[in-house]
Amino acid sequence: MPSALPLAPRPTHPLRWLLRLLLALPVLVLAWQVLGPSGVPVEVQAQRWQRDIEVERLLLESGSAWCDELPAGAQDISRRWLEDPQGSRGRAEHCRYQLPTWRPRRSARSEGLSAAAPAPFWAPTPTLEPEVERLGRRREHYELRLAAADGRNWQCPLPQTRWAQYRQGQQLRLQVDRFGVANCASLPY
Repeated sequence: MPSALPLAPRPTHPLRWLLRLLLALPVLVLAWQVLGPSGVPVEVQAQRWQRDIEVERLLLESGSAWCDELPAGAQDISRRWLEDPQGSRGRAEHCRYQLPTWRPRRSARSEGLSAAAPAPFWAPTPTLEPEVERLGRRREHYELRLAAADGRNWQCPLPQTRWAQYRQGQQLRLQVDRFGVANCASLPY
């Protein structure tokens, strides 16, 4: 019986290796995108804050209503009898009145940019006219200005407690969609 000789390995053609590499390359790129580090590396360029205090003024505003539905504090100016167009009252008294109402008239603002600026503070209390002005609603806004190495920039508004955790020059990763829109909620705590 003749003995079987082992077959010598067939030499692989260099084009086969090139073809295998070309087929594997998209798989490697996709694996890097899925399994690699997520997000865009960014640096905190600046921290911006702004705080506003409204100053309200007591004004007399005019209005009209059925006399039995006047708002509290309304000062009756004139009355007249009218037919109710909806028919629920029949003939009833309709009043013109004035009502003292607090309305925003101006605001005081304090703001800063970057770590070199002082910590956020409420604007110095504006001078108020007694009896006719008061401090109203307060608003505050905090944002980080972020920059990537490729020149793209983003502004991320954050609550004050999160905003205070970052420092100028800090390196972070930011999720950015394919349209270049940043997901500011993805910033690490």
